Amino acid sequence: MSNGHWKKELESEELLKIIFDYAGRITIENNLDRLLLLMADMGRDMTVADRCTLWLYDEQMDELWAKVAHGAHGMKEVRVPAESGLAGYVYQTSEPLVIEDAYQDQRFHADVDHTTGYRTKSVMVIPLKNKQNQTLGVYQVINKLTREGLFTPQDVRNLSLAASYTAQALEAVLMNTEMEEAQKEIIFKMGEIGEVRSKETGAHVKRVAEYAKLLAIKSGFSEEEADLIKVASPMHDIGKVAIPDAILNKPGKLSEEEFLAVQEHANIGYHLLENSKRSILKAAAIIAKEHHEHWNGKGYPEGLSGKNIHIYGRIVAVADVFDALATDRPYKKAWEMKRILTHFKMERGKQFDPTLVDVFLENLDGFLQIKEKYEDDRTK
Repeated sequence: MSNGHWKKELESEELLKIIFDYAGRITIENNLDRLLLLMADMGRDMTVADRCTLWLYDEQMDELWAKVAHGAHGMKEVRVPAESGLAGYVYQTSEPLVIEDAYQDQRFHADVDHTTGYRTKSVMVIPLKNKQNQTLGVYQVINKLTREGLFTPQDVRNLSLAASYTAQALEAVLMNTEMEEAQKEIIFKMGEIGEVRSKETGAHVKRVAEYAKLLAIKSGFSEEEADLIKVASPMHDIGKVAIPDAILNKPGKLSEEEFLAVQEHANIGYHLLENSKRSILKAAAIIAKEHHEHWNGKGYPEGLSGKNIHIYGRIVAVADVFDALATDRPYKKAWEMKRILTHFKMERGKQFDPTLVDVFLENLDGFLQIKEKYEDDRTK
């Protein structure tokens, strides 16, 4: 850096402004990736540094991991052994570390510098502790941008203080993420229960979930909402648990009475899920009830039509029928792709939302890739 570009140490008011600005955003952020980036940016700005990385400890893997900005493509996950390098040293000792020149310290690993062409010089690493004094991970701040180029004891105090405030927000999001992961697993397993009873494999549940996400993304949904549809969709046929095996696995045509019994699974699934306050289960309730409604109003259980059918139900309808036609079932062999595509074109604006059929046909390659990927998954 040339002499004309040195930055000044922050005045007290400037430091407070940075802390308040970031604290306001950090406490309301519930997405883990975005929270980690915010906390790293706060560390960088507070200490007038060039870069800051927040490393978190992964107990299962005994590793430290971090999300780092990765060009225009968003984020990349980096993992190192929990005792590796300067970050690992501070994680193990739980004591702050300030170094003038990383290359003079044998604990420093220069591999990343060598691959990126970056030159790490001054480094400050501080432990990130929760209220119970457990170390969750470490803050690693690199290359002080002032003329002296050195991190100060004041930097250590400031960042340690900010870290202790933000650790609480981080723990809440980590806890929520863990709960959501557990929820997703339970939902998937429950979805499989319904399928196993109708002689299906878990691959059906998986494929429908992936098709639904792809359809949502290509229809302009955000990644988060598309994921919500994906994780909720395995419950679309959960109501089948209440339908007798003899009807569920009947190889021939169903009588009118049997068909009405099968139709009832949409309402049963909805009533199983409707009272949950969790966003995933709320979405699952909608999907369970409405994925058999038809765009022209001739579906069940309510006979809803057009946009009165929730978009989640309309999306899963396309995903579910495509999978039903493209795979063998107890009552029929898989259709050829040409016949399936003809069916969707015929049912555009009848059974299915016309816009979604167009999106499906435009992105057929993506659907076929998913089909191939989960074709022979008999293990799940």
